[in-house]
Amino acid sequence: MNREDLFPIREVSRLTGVNPVTLRAWERRYGLIQPTRTESGHRLYSLQDIDKVRSILGWIERGVAVSKVGRILAKAESVQPVSPLISSDLVKADYARWQQQVMEAVSAFDDVELDRIYGQLFASYEVPIVFQNILLPLWRQLLQRQQQFGQTSEWVFLDGFLRSRIIQRLLFKREGQSRRVLVSAISGQCRELELLVTALFLSKADVGVRVLTIGLPFDELTLVCQKIQPLALVLVSNHAPISELPRRLCKLAMSLDCPLMLAGDASDLLQEQMAGSSIGCLGNEGVLMRQRLRQLLAGNLDT
Repeated sequence: MNREDLFPIREVSRLTGVNPVTLRAWERRYGLIQPTRTESGHRLYSLQDIDKVRSILGWIERGVAVSKVGRILAKAESVQPVSPLISSDLVKADYARWQQQVMEAVSAFDDVELDRIYGQLFASYEVPIVFQNILLPLWRQLLQRQQQFGQTSEWVFLDGFLRSRIIQRLLFKREGQSRRVLVSAISGQCRELELLVTALFLSKADVGVRVLTIGLPFDELTLVCQKIQPLALVLVSNHAPISELPRRLCKLAMSLDCPLMLAGDASDLLQEQMAGSSIGCLGNEGVLMRQRLRQLLAGNLDT
């Protein structure tokens, strides 16, 4: 990598909002980042390192202890859908180019251009790659910028655009499907866009999907399922699970007449703890999520 592609620690701190002391601690204590060193010992960070810093920050903001982030990142990297015929560096460079185009349209608040780029993305990549590798990372960067520097308008613009397009897709797939999988957020544990993206991934499992409105009380899910009679109930959480969540999930599962499943980041974090229960953990990666849903509904995958 050329020296001009690397950034000093003060610039990384400015770009991410993470102070240099914390960056050095993440490196020394947890091995989360491994920057290049100059002959004089100064740290230099690549764009990939900066993306990793943002990912670490995102996990911590969702309540995951920094000591556990390394294992999560390693697992996420192991399922990245990279073609064996193309180097991962070239693939990531292509993702970055698409993100730059999206960001230019967002910065100009140009919905027509953004819609054109959005259509081209799906002509180039499968749905999970478009969201997991291109759109959601950019959405999270803008969300962090909003939280750190009060720059809200660009994130609101992109968030509203993506939500409207996913809702259109889900409505189009709903035709003629009487029984569907219900998808609901655990209150306060994910944003609406994350809920909709999860529903879109699950809809690729050749089942109908219905998204319940954000804010539905956990204790009323049994009543809702009695009325709707879904194929399954999928709860979505992208935060570190609170200690009583496994107990509450098991109690909910006993009251339902349909399978209960958990999706999102909390699903990965709770997978070992929920082993042997009746609750299916779908994970947080699009392709794996829909494969597990198919298998669980067919009774071919142990929860």
